[in-house]
Amino acid sequence: MSRKSTALFLSAALALACTGLAAPAAQAAPQVSVGVGIGVAPPAPRFERAPPPRAGYAWAPGYWQWSPRMRRHVWVAGRWMRVHPGYRYVPARWRQGPHGHWHFNAGHWAR
Repeated sequence: MSRKSTALFLSAALALACTGLAAPAAQAAPQVSVGVGIGVAPPAPRFERAPPPRAGYAWAPGYWQWSPRMRRHVWVAGRWMRVHPGYRYVPARWRQGPHGHWHFNAGHWAR
């Protein structure tokens, strides 16, 4: 598989995984997990002033997302997400693996 088609496949898989994460809690039982590992560290997080609390919503802070097409990190702004009763929102984050590669963990709802 070519480098371009691999990047396209990973981008599509990540997009599909993220669309499933926004489903209501009753429909969120089956989950898909996609891992992306790159050798480029993400920039420091940007400061975002969280808006005042909003009833029935949780604030999902912004994060850096890897863009294979642009070959760099791009900022995804924070946003409101409808609360899933019985769940808490875990923000997206990057973690460094043992061999220096960076792995992205998408934001998700957890019990």
